[in-house]
Amino acid sequence: MLACSSYSYSEEVFGTSQNAAQTGLNWVMTNVLPQQAGLTVNSVIYRYTAVKDPATGMIVYVQNENAQGPGYIFRSVDDWSGLPGNTINKVVSVANIPRELWGDGSIEVDGQGFVTDASVVYGYQYDPCFDPQTSPDCPGYKDPFLMELMEPEIVDPLDDDLLQKELDRKAALRDEDQEERDRKSAKKDSEKKEKESLEQMLGIVNETLLAAEAQALAAELLAMNFIPQAYYTTIPDTKYEETVILKDTQLPKNPRSQRLGLAQQLLHEELVNSQYEKK
Repeated sequence: MLACSSYSYSEEVFGTSQNAAQTGLNWVMTNVLPQQAGLTVNSVIYRYTAVKDPATGMIVYVQNENAQGPGYIFRSVDDWSGLPGNTINKVVSVANIPRELWGDGSIEVDGQGFVTDASVVYGYQYDPCFDPQTSPDCPGYKDPFLMELMEPEIVDPLDDDLLQKELDRKAALRDEDQEERDRKSAKKDSEKKEKESLEQMLGIVNETLLAAEAQALAAELLAMNFIPQAYYTTIPDTKYEETVILKDTQLPKNPRSQRLGLAQQLLHEELVNSQYEKK
């Protein structure tokens, strides 16, 4: 049964749902609550009869799953353990929980026993003008026809064919310029790498030549300075005193030496003259 108070569009609407458990102990909330924008649930009213032996344990859960997360958005627990079966009526207040959070509901029995004549009703409220466009009577309502007339036509300048072609042409030129810059940059990088590679190669060659020249010079110096060990001897550290004393400061002339020198001169002149006589 659905009960609603009278209202105007400026007032909150309060109501209760039909019995969610009228067809069984499990129900779908989209079939129970009105699909009204801004609707919230403020209470859960339930009734059932527990059938059980007083000596047995039995716990009854009246619950709703959380439609947007794990666990339950509502769960009421009744412990019948050690009690005889009976009928319970209960009203549980909740803090205006939005309709979108209420998942599927159920009555669950844990233990020995069962429930009959179950009834679960949800109390709710909503603002009929939560969406002002719901009714012309709502504050802030705007006539769609007038809104369409007053709404300025938005003209996209890019829809103009000539302008679009010009934009495309400029974009193509920018792409070509960018390609040319990229090509020049790549060429410059390639030349730089080639130059660095050549310098590195010349450096290696120079180092090789210098090493070879240094080795040749070292071999030459070694050859020039090589003296067999047998030629080395140790000179004793001895002081030799002068024993020869010249009496005169001038040496006497040697007549024999003079005759030998003159004979050599005459022989040389004879050889020279003999060459001319043959001619």
